[in-house]
Amino acid sequence: MKKLFDRCYNAIAVICCLLLIGVLLYTVAILPHYGEENPRSVEVVERYVEKGLEETGATNIVAGMILDYRAFDTLGESHVLFTALICVLILLGKDKKNMRKEYDSYYTVEQESYHKLADDSILRLVGYMLLPCLMLFGIYILLNGQLSPGGGFSGGAIMGAALIIFAAAFGFETVDRVFTLPLLKTVTFIALSFYSFAKGYVFFTGANHLENHIPKGLPGAILSGGLILPLDVAVGFVVACTMFGFYSLFRRGSIGAEQTFNTDSDQETQH
Repeated sequence: MKKLFDRCYNAIAVICCLLLIGVLLYTVAILPHYGEENPRSVEVVERYVEKGLEETGATNIVAGMILDYRAFDTLGESHVLFTALICVLILLGKDKKNMRKEYDSYYTVEQESYHKLADDSILRLVGYMLLPCLMLFGIYILLNGQLSPGGGFSGGAIMGAALIIFAAAFGFETVDRVFTLPLLKTVTFIALSFYSFAKGYVFFTGANHLENHIPKGLPGAILSGGLILPLDVAVGFVVACTMFGFYSLFRRGSIGAEQTFNTDSDQETQH
């Protein structure tokens, strides 16, 4: 039975790869030749520039494009981050089958005896000064994405950097009192779910800006752009949680590896 399953699995994998290769080659074949003007791209650009403010309510045309006209693409990018975080959780997690029985669980820190950055007084002082500034600036960038350059990705990256500095300067014991990995996973899941449900109709209808009954507001006001602001917030949470999740998982994993390595070395020395 297992051999039959393996053969079917390999056959399906090869077929899927061939189909994907065929679709990509066909797409490349129908693209305009190098140097030729693509009239469709010109029409799209003109639509964004001429109708963007009227149809999206965002003075930042880029935000109106990625969170309204092309919201599907942005959702895919957010899911890529979430999937990457889940993959790291699976790889670094502790279970009975991954040959990591001697390592600490990825959400437990028993001892930080190696490269304990929180003992550095200079780093702690810099953390006290930078942490509130970075967090406030990240929130500002996040909430003004529909008005000025910025938005969910850049604001989330700044907030994620603030969380990383928080963990490096004050230690995971302090961070775990507020920002645990289960909490980060929950926040990311809720943010992606909200994005999917709030903008899901365009994935099926393909319509150009169906009414969502959310006022666009006055252009230039903080509460403008309809769904763009809450979608920016959702994307920002995903980016911030993913960045901090990567740092937290790899930092804790390296600590566990170092502890295990040195423990084994001490045992060999004693013998």
